[in-house]
Order: sequence, then C-alpha cells, then structure tokens
Amino acid sequence: MRVVIIFLLSALLPLSLSHGRGRDPFAWLYGGRGQGYYFASLQADTAGGDCPAECDCPPTFPVAMYCDGRGLTAMPSIPSRMKYLYLQNNAITAVPDSAMVNATNLVWLMMHHNQLTSDAIGKKAFLKMENLERLYLQHNNLTIIPSNLPRSLRDLRISGNKIEKVTVGDVEGMDNLTILYLHDNAITDMGASLKALVSLTLLDISGNKLTKVPEALPTHLHQLYMESNSIDSLPENFLGGFSQLQYVRMAHNQLTDKGIPPNTFNVTGLVELDLSFNKLERIPLVSTTLQHLYLQANQIKEFSLGSFCSIVDISNFSKLRTLRLDGNELSRQDIPMESSLCLRVAHEIEV
Repeated sequence: MRVVIIFLLSALLPLSLSHGRGRDPFAWLYGGRGQGYYFASLQADTAGGDCPAECDCPPTFPVAMYCDGRGLTAMPSIPSRMKYLYLQNNAITAVPDSAMVNATNLVWLMMHHNQLTSDAIGKKAFLKMENLERLYLQHNNLTIIPSNLPRSLRDLRISGNKIEKVTVGDVEGMDNLTILYLHDNAITDMGASLKALVSLTLLDISGNKLTKVPEALPTHLHQLYMESNSIDSLPENFLGGFSQLQYVRMAHNQLTDKGIPPNTFNVTGLVELDLSFNKLERIPLVSTTLQHLYLQANQIKEFSLGSFCSIVDISNFSKLRTLRLDGNELSRQDIPMESSLCLRVAHEIEV
C-alpha cells in the first residue's frame, strides 16, 4: 500500500519545456537576444571580412562565430577576434595544433557532439588559449582527457566519451575550474587526481565503472553526483571534510548497510541525499537539517523514526520535506503514529 502526498512542481519547470520552445532547433540561436538577432546572423560578416563561408559571423555580435550543425568534418579557419566559437553537432574528427593558432582570444569553445578521437587532438592545440573559460567536449570518441588544456578553464564538460582514467596531470593547475562533467565514461579509478581543484563546486562522475569513492575530493564541492557506478561502501568520515556540500546523489550503486559507517550522513548542511536503487536494509541516520531523502527501491524492512529524530519537541524535529521509501518492504502500517511530530514539515512522503 502506498501513502502519497503530492507536492506539485509544475511551476518550477523551465518555460522552454512547458511551452514547447525547447523543440525549436534554432531557439538557442536567437533566444534571449530578440528576433532581430536571428536575421542579423544570416547577413554578411562586416566586422572583419574573414568569416569562413561555412559559418555565420553576425555583425551584431562580431566576436562570435556559429558553425554548428553544418556537416563539417574539419576545423574551419578562426579569425583572431573571436571569443565565442560554436562547432557542436558536426562530424569533426581532429583538432590539429595549427587549427587554434589564431584562436588565442576564445572564451567559449563548443565542440560537443562531434567525432573527435584523442590521438587526433594535437598536444599543443589548446596550449595558447589562455582566456578560455568554457570548453564542451561531451559526446565525442575521446579515450583520455586532452593534454595541455588551458588552466583558465571554469567549466569543462567531457561526458559521454570513452575515458577510462583521470590523472593528476590532466587537471593540474586548473585553479579556476568550478564545474566538471565526467559522467557516462568508462572510468575505473581516479585516485587523488582531483584534489588540487580548489575551486570545484560541481562534480558529476555518474555512469562510470567506479567501485569506490575517489580519494581526496575537493573540499569546496557543493554538488557531488556518483549515480550508476558499482560503489558498495563509503570511507570513514566520507562527508566530514566538506564545508559546503549540499547535494549528494548515489542512486544505482551497490551500497549495503555494512558499507556505510555510522553517522556518515548525519552532517549539517546537506540538503538532498539520493540513495535509491541500492541494497540498504535500514534507513541510515541523517541530520535533522536534511530536506530531501530518496531511498526507494532498496530492501528496507523497518521504518526507524530514530533515523530522523533522536529528540522531538517544539524546536527539535526533522526539516525533511521529501521522503521516498516506495519499492521497499514497508507498508502504511509500519509508520509509527508519532512520525507526524518528527516529520512535521514533510510535503511528500511515499511508502
């Protein structure tokens, strides 16, 4: 039997989804800049006269070059004035060292959804791009992280490739990197390769082949995503070293009660914890400050109120708003009457 209290979230959906705008393949081109921008992008380049014929260099935005979705198989020539280069959704297979000679002013480089291979990227291709902040390389055929990436990067997305290993040298010196997407690769071990990323706030290593939590993760993480791996246990004081961590997602792993040390999740600051689709038999002890807990599709047999509240009074109660326990070995009768005092602010409970 299921007990469900639904909290509607439709008002939080992006407008692009609720109004169908996301289905317009050209919405990204003119969205947010007015309709006139789209027509301007089809005009001739009047800012320097050196725009490649296969790309658009709109005079209203002379530092941007749009070459996305053009069926390109090779890198176009890049005028030195460019700061924003869009090359996604092509069939580009290589980035030779010579391709980026004039691209030293680039701030954004979008090369996702191409056919890049690691051995076809020159070792010096990105070396002189000292201003590059955002590099998108997801959904290519890379087996390693390209060498000599700019140390100026703030956002590196390299998911959906075939990367098996991450080394210290791959990200060394990236003191400004705040976002790192490595999900959906084939990574088996990362060692302590990410320790030096002192500014990293979001790390997504979901959908890999990890059997343990990487060592020495950056201490300023705000979001840590490790779903769909093969992790069966957590190290002692797993979350104790983080000062700003709020979101931890570890769904679809092999976690057991034995593999989770006591009080692992009883840490203040954590807002969301997702442990669904694991092998837990008990509800782990969590902090009273936790707001969203996902435990569906485990093997939990008991609703232990002490996991949420050790003391219940006017000022001591759980701040939990969402609790998912469906897909376990529980029923409505397993919920104690006094749970309404402990879980008094819950908007959604599903058993």
